[in-house]
Amino acid sequence: MQAQTDQNKHVPLPYDPESLPRELLPHYIGASAADIVEMLDFVGAGRLDDLFSHIPEEILFHEPPSLPQELEYEELQNHMEALAARNRCCESFIGDGLPDFEVHPIVPYVSGIRNLTTAYTPYQPERSQGTLMSHWIYQCMMSALTGFEAINSSLYDRSTALFEAICVALRLKKNADTAIIPQALYPGDMEVLETMAEGSRVRLVSIPIDEDTGRIDINSLKTSISELGERLAAVVFPQVNCLGILEDVDALADLCRETGACSIAVIDPMLLGAGGLKPPVDFGRNGADMIVGEGQHLAIAPNFGGPGLGIFGIRWNDKTRNHVRATPGRYVGKATDSAGRDCRVMVLSTREQHIRKEKATSNICSNQAFLATLAGAVIMARGESGMANVCRRAREQTLEAFRRITAIPGFSTAFPEAPFFNEFVLALPRPSAEAISLGREAGLHIGVDVSSRSCSGQRQLLKVSFSDRDQDIERLAAFFETLSEGTTPESNPAAQEIPDNLLREGAVGLPEIPEAEIRAYYDKLGDLNVSPDAACYPLGSCTMKYNPYINDWAANLPGFTGIHPQAPVEDAQGCLEVLYTIQEWFKTITGLAAVTTQPVAGAQGELVGLKLIKAYHRSRGEADRNILFIPKTAHGTNFASAAMVGFENQVHDGNEAGIVLLEADENGKIDLQENILSSTRPSQ
Repeated sequence: MQAQTDQNKHVPLPYDPESLPRELLPHYIGASAADIVEMLDFVGAGRLDDLFSHIPEEILFHEPPSLPQELEYEELQNHMEALAARNRCCESFIGDGLPDFEVHPIVPYVSGIRNLTTAYTPYQPERSQGTLMSHWIYQCMMSALTGFEAINSSLYDRSTALFEAICVALRLKKNADTAIIPQALYPGDMEVLETMAEGSRVRLVSIPIDEDTGRIDINSLKTSISELGERLAAVVFPQVNCLGILEDVDALADLCRETGACSIAVIDPMLLGAGGLKPPVDFGRNGADMIVGEGQHLAIAPNFGGPGLGIFGIRWNDKTRNHVRATPGRYVGKATDSAGRDCRVMVLSTREQHIRKEKATSNICSNQAFLATLAGAVIMARGESGMANVCRRAREQTLEAFRRITAIPGFSTAFPEAPFFNEFVLALPRPSAEAISLGREAGLHIGVDVSSRSCSGQRQLLKVSFSDRDQDIERLAAFFETLSEGTTPESNPAAQEIPDNLLREGAVGLPEIPEAEIRAYYDKLGDLNVSPDAACYPLGSCTMKYNPYINDWAANLPGFTGIHPQAPVEDAQGCLEVLYTIQEWFKTITGLAAVTTQPVAGAQGELVGLKLIKAYHRSRGEADRNILFIPKTAHGTNFASAAMVGFENQVHDGNEAGIVLLEADENGKIDLQENILSSTRPSQ
C-alpha cells in the first residue's frame, strides 16, 4: 500500500536543524570552501584530486557511481515518512522470537543525550566514563534480576550469544565438542546455531519436543546425554519455550549438574520481576551455569527486529572464579584513577579481539551496546514496583484472553496440562496461515503459526503473546468468533496453574528512584563522555563519523519502530524497501553481484564472508581447505572471526592448519612473493 505524506504535516522534529552547525551542510562536512583551500595549500596540493595522485589510475573510479542525488532536508523528511507509512502496524499479538512490551518514557530522553549515543567503544576510559558507568548500571540491574554475579555489557543478540555460550562450555570442558539443543528453542535461534557450527569444531545434537506435554522430551535428553558421555559440553534449555510453555528448569539444571554438563539457560529478563518467573540463579539445587537472552524489548519497540541486545551471564563464585575468563565481550567494574577518584573501566575482556588478536575467540566489538545503556536506565526507572507491574499486567491479559478464546466453539488449548506465563498455543478449527491472513484483513496480527513446531505437524497451531501494553483482547476474541465452526461453547479446562517452584519467591531488590533524578543523572553521564559532536576524536576506524539528527528522527517514526519482524510480509513493505534500496546501492558502489545488509557489525560481516568462503569450498568437494592467510597488520577482529569460523591453529595429518600470518614489505604492503607465491601448500 502506497501512502502519501502531506508535506505540511510532518512528524515534528525534536530539534531545530538551523541551530546545528553541520546538519544542513552538504554531506554534513563542516569545512568551508576557504577551509579546504587553506588545508590544500598547507599540504602543497592545488585541488582535492591531487590528494589521490599517488594511487594507480587503473584502480581509481573515473566516473561517479550511478546513485541518486542527495535530497533536500524537507524532501528527505517527506521520503522517510512515506517509507514508514508503507509499513502497516496492526494490533499485534505476535511476540514469539521478539517480545513486544511498552516503551518506558526514559528511553526517548536518554536516547536524546548525544554524548551517550555518539561516543565510541570505551577502550579509552578517560574519554568514556559516561558509557562505562551506564554499562555498569546495566550489569548491576541484570545481576539483580537474574542473581548472576557476572553479566557482560552485551553481545549482538540472543542467537549469537547462545553460540558464544556453547563455545565457552567447550573451552571449560576439555576434550568435549558437543552441545545438546532442544527443538523447544526458538527456530530462528536454531538456524543461527546450525549456521555458526557448520565447519567449526562445535557439534550440535537436537532433541525433540514431547508431543503430549509441549516440553522438552526428557527421555530423549537423557538418552543423548548417556550416548555422548565425555563428549558432551553443554545442554541448552529455555525457561519459556517456543510454544510459550514453561519448562521444568529445576529438573533440567539438576540433570546437567549430575552428568557434568554445563547448563545454558535461555531467559527473558522482562519476566523476572517480583511475581514473575524464577531467576536462573535458583534453577535446581545450584542454579544454571550460564544464561543468555534477548534484551531489546527491555528498551525499545520491535523495530523490525533490530538492533538487538544479547544478554550473557556466567556464575562467579569461589568454585567458578576462573570461568569468566573463557567468556566473550567485556565486563565493566570499579577502579581508581591517578587522582584517587572512583571510576569505571573494562576490568575483563580476555576473549576480545583488541586484547588477544590471534588468540582471541570472540569477534564481538562495539555491537549495539547503547541498548545496554537504555536497558539499564529502564530497569532502574521501573524499579521494583514497575518490573512487578509488567509481570502482573502481562499475566492478567494472558489469562483473560485464554478464558475468552478457549470458550469459543472450535477453539481449544493445544497443551492443556502445560503451564504458561504470558503466551499460549491454540488449536484452531482451520489452517493457521488462513487465520493469520484473515486477521490481517481485519487489522490484526493475531499471532504466529507454530504448527511445524509440533512433532507430528498434524494440528493447526497458533501462538498468541501478551505483554504490559494495552492489548485489545475484546477485538481479538471477536475476530476468533468469526472463525468459529460450532455452536456449542467449548468446555475447555482452566489455564494450568503455574507450579510454585517455577515462580520467583519474594522481591528482586531493585531501587525505587524518581524518574526526574534518573534523567538528571544520565545528563551528567553524557557530560563524562567525549564524542564527535563535542571534539575531535582520534579513535574509531569505522564508527566515528557525524551522526545526523535526522537519522534519529527517521528511525523513530512509528511506522518503523512498531513493525514486528514476524509480521506478514505485506505489512512490512517500508522496511523491506529500505533494506532492498541500500542493498542495491552497495552493489552499485562495490560492483559485486550481491550484497547482504544483515551483519550487525563489521566483524559480523567478516564472519559472514568467511562462512560463505567455507561453504563455497564444501560445495566443490574441497572441505579440507583449512588454511587462511591474514596480514599481521590486519584489524584485530579478522583473527577472532577466523577462529569462530573454524580456522583454529592445529596440526592436521602432519601439516599445520589454521591462520597463517602474512608479513609486510618495507612499504607496509603484503609481500606476495614471500608470503603467498612461495607457500608450500597452495592448494589448501
